[in-house]
Amino acid sequence: MTTISGGKRDNGKRYLRIMKRISIIVPENGVSASITDARRFFSFANSFLQEETFHVQLVGFRKEILLDDGVVSIRVDKTLESSGPSNLIIVPAISGDVLTATQLNRHYYPWLIRQYKEGAEIASFCVGAFIVAATGLLNGKLCATHWMYANEFRSYYPDVMVVDDKIINEQNGIFSSGGGTSYWNLLLYLLEKYTNRQAVIAATKYFLLDIERHSQAAFMIFKGQKEHDDALVKQVQLYIEKRYKEKIHIEEMAAQFSIVRRTLERRFIRSTKNSIAEYIQRIKIEAAKKEIETGRKTIQEIMYEMGYSDMKTFRDLFYRITGLTPVDYRKKYGRRDA
Repeated sequence: MTTISGGKRDNGKRYLRIMKRISIIVPENGVSASITDARRFFSFANSFLQEETFHVQLVGFRKEILLDDGVVSIRVDKTLESSGPSNLIIVPAISGDVLTATQLNRHYYPWLIRQYKEGAEIASFCVGAFIVAATGLLNGKLCATHWMYANEFRSYYPDVMVVDDKIINEQNGIFSSGGGTSYWNLLLYLLEKYTNRQAVIAATKYFLLDIERHSQAAFMIFKGQKEHDDALVKQVQLYIEKRYKEKIHIEEMAAQFSIVRRTLERRFIRSTKNSIAEYIQRIKIEAAKKEIETGRKTIQEIMYEMGYSDMKTFRDLFYRITGLTPVDYRKKYGRRDA
């Protein structure tokens, strides 16, 4: 699995180094940028370390694979049959309908399972986590993915525990990253795990990366989870979304919809994966975020408008949901002339 060869001399002594074999799978309808960026990243690492610490190969279930909705094609270095054992397997992001794309890449499932059982670690980028989850290797484990697909992921893989606020998650040799460009943070994390801090710092400076990103909460847009078939729950969601500035009493709302509160709360959680109280909070904070992004109101004015009277309570809730205080959120996303 590893190649051992002569390394540099330190104080006149020659030491052995271990070369990591990294296999980047090329998924059907994959995102080409996440593949080429990963390959380029480890190529830079080899250059900085002045030795081939990483041997990177592109692996596919056939020799040439279409990506980016058929716009790009990549010719792989190795097919599954000829790839050999790996130390690390990277599963890049996929595009289009995630379930269709996941099914198109079913040929990788047995190979991923076998490689993991033989000691390989697996790292998924963004919604590439859907492919890893389809193998069953994530059952009972935590997993990060793009926040926009978190509820869809939960619906199709209920045995996997989604951490949709995290940029990176690691458990039992399986790594996962959040959405968009967060795969760069996972690449930095893996580089430090396999080499040293100096290499990571060099990479951040070369690629102009932010090493301190730990959460994707500040990037989330809460639109309400309506991908379910419970018509009553959808009516309740719309009721909340229209009256979020008011004081909503769950007992009174349940009576309005002619349903027992306990039954309503149970159905609401089953459909949205949020309690009614949590849903109300998410709607209020999402509205507060928009006010901060586009308006000229003070934080205190926005707080009162959302129905809160205590700044600490509002600030703590805002931080819990977004990962930033209201003031820091304004600095990050507020109008420059505000």
